[in-house]
Amino acid sequence: KNDKPKTYWVLVERVPTEEELVRMRNGLKIEDYLTKPCSVKILDPQPEVDPRDPPVRLRKTVQDIWIEITIVEGKNRQIRKMTAAIGHPTLRLIRRKIANLELGDLKIGEWREIKRTEINF
Repeated sequence: KNDKPKTYWVLVERVPTEEELVRMRNGLKIEDYLTKPCSVKILDPQPEVDPRDPPVRLRKTVQDIWIEITIVEGKNRQIRKMTAAIGHPTLRLIRRKIANLELGDLKIGEWREIKRTEINF
């Protein structure tokens, strides 16, 4: 019932290796819980995202990169804990999609009503 895919764009510190991404895809042990397998990829090209207020800290010696993660669970702070578990802390997190409902081009602070006919769970 609650296993709806949720897709996030996640700004992480440093570029994850393919081995680290595979660990995430296969499920990670976070605290006392094993996450379900997920989909994860480095976004190419990197998305243009409106700046955050306050801004994300930038370091000249560390490259930050956007990745896309799709999970079917939704444990408390799960995405942040998963990226930390592979050594790439989350700097920014944007939920892009839940099941068939997509954020699209809504700007920060904007919203729109969802019609019941749009919900295809």
